[in-house]
Amino acid sequence: MKILVTVDGSDISSRALKFALKLAKQSTAASSVTVLHVDPPVFPGVERRIGKEAVQAYHADNHAHVFKTARKALGRSQVAVEEVAATGEIAETILAVAAKRKVDLLVMGSHGRSAVKGVLLGSVSSKVIAQTTIPVTVVR
Repeated sequence: MKILVTVDGSDISSRALKFALKLAKQSTAASSVTVLHVDPPVFPGVERRIGKEAVQAYHADNHAHVFKTARKALGRSQVAVEEVAATGEIAETILAVAAKRKVDLLVMGSHGRSAVKGVLLGSVSSKVIAQTTIPVTVVR
């Protein structure tokens, strides 16, 4: 079973990662977990002002921080785990990575660190669920 779990450094995404690892361990087939962090792009014009290298360093720092938090949640897991860092619109990038990797299940937190949250589900979770045919498990 190929599982893609999205992380953003929040407690909910850590719970989603732990849940994905538990599913992978319980699976009778060989399982792998891909841990994905998508950093949203900077506002238009920022790269022109601060430079391409500064923007790349900014994204690299964000990815490093989130993966450091995710590694704590991984603990001593015996499941094959791969980290993937991407930059782009969050829901669209999650869907693209899931399709490219042909995952069997997508696991994500109900809402993350975004400023705008839905009543029950975050806007990213809602978009992903509405636009994919891959099974999605939302962890609260």
